[in-house]
Amino acid sequence: MSHYSVYVTPQSWREIKDLPGYIRQRVKRAIDALETNARPSGSKHLDTPGDMQVELWRMRLDQWRIVYTISETDCAIDVLAVRKRPPYDYGDLMELLN
Repeated sequence: MSHYSVYVTPQSWREIKDLPGYIRQRVKRAIDALETNARPSGSKHLDTPGDMQVELWRMRLDQWRIVYTISETDCAIDVLAVRKRPPYDYGDLMELLN
């Protein structure tokens, strides 16, 4: 089993800080768990256009979505967004990846 370094973008930290307290703790625990299990049950691989060197995934916690990338070459995970769905519709994925 691989061990991953997990990085949370500044934008994601702001989103996490704005979450209601009960879900904030669940999100933090879920992100911490990615270190040892990058693809937990219930997570879903998202399609990315082009030949990206990273895998794009999302994890669902109730109505909240954690969007992250996995780089196997670097053993790194980047948390890109924590959003509520609905209304979030993944329309900004390319912007998040840049």
